[in-house]
Amino acid sequence: MRNKYVEFFLPASVSEFLHGSLPARVWKGICRLDRWFLDLLYPPRCPVCDKVVLAGEGLCSDCRNVVQKIGEPACMKCGKPLGSARKEFCFDCGRKKHSFQQGKALWVYEKGVRGSIYRFKYQNRREYGRVYAAEIAKQYAEWIWSRKIQGIVPVPLHRNRKKRRGYNQAEVLARELGEILGIPVYTDVLIRVRDTKPQKVLNDAERKYNLKNAFKTGGNVVQLQYVLIVDDIYTTGSTLDAAAAALLLAGVLEVYACCISIGTDG
Repeated sequence: MRNKYVEFFLPASVSEFLHGSLPARVWKGICRLDRWFLDLLYPPRCPVCDKVVLAGEGLCSDCRNVVQKIGEPACMKCGKPLGSARKEFCFDCGRKKHSFQQGKALWVYEKGVRGSIYRFKYQNRREYGRVYAAEIAKQYAEWIWSRKIQGIVPVPLHRNRKKRRGYNQAEVLARELGEILGIPVYTDVLIRVRDTKPQKVLNDAERKYNLKNAFKTGGNVVQLQYVLIVDDIYTTGSTLDAAAAALLLAGVLEVYACCISIGTDG
């Protein structure tokens, strides 16, 4: 198995050779040591304010007190925070059916979180993915495990967009989350075959049409029955619906979803 921290110091071929030759305990020690060296060279930063933090701290104490963490009451379908405990579903989920079984989100999409995700997506701040994944695991690990998730699938980018950006932020998040939870990550079971317009510039009806036939499934999907899709932002659920519908059509029994951030009800 390749390790991104070891490969910072060693070529991928050497990394793979060592992993195959050394005892598992020794290999894990090397990985931890390399991560420690990287933290010294590039001190970890809070993904919200971008200030230097201690290794393993994740968010700084100031931002941890400011970001709006999703709690109860929340929509029983998409996970959006609700204003009243008497409500079961948000306005959107109360008027339309989703293809995914249930969704969860970490934080409300507000100013600090909005800036963080922008840097994560467009300014190559891939290291934020480790913090996002750790926070998601802290809050939703039990929920994910209880759904018998067999594989984590990132929402894919079209190859043209991925080439321009250099990476898929959902894939970065998925790999970090899979590593923490011990769940395999599949990047080849869901493929984006249409280079669609950015969803943020479209209304609800246009979003749905924009994603029509945007995804298809590839190999390995037949062995999966319970899947967790991950993405950065949940807006109306159109992207997750289209991705989940493709997986269900290929034989997956239930699709769940988890995102870094989500809007509020109403």
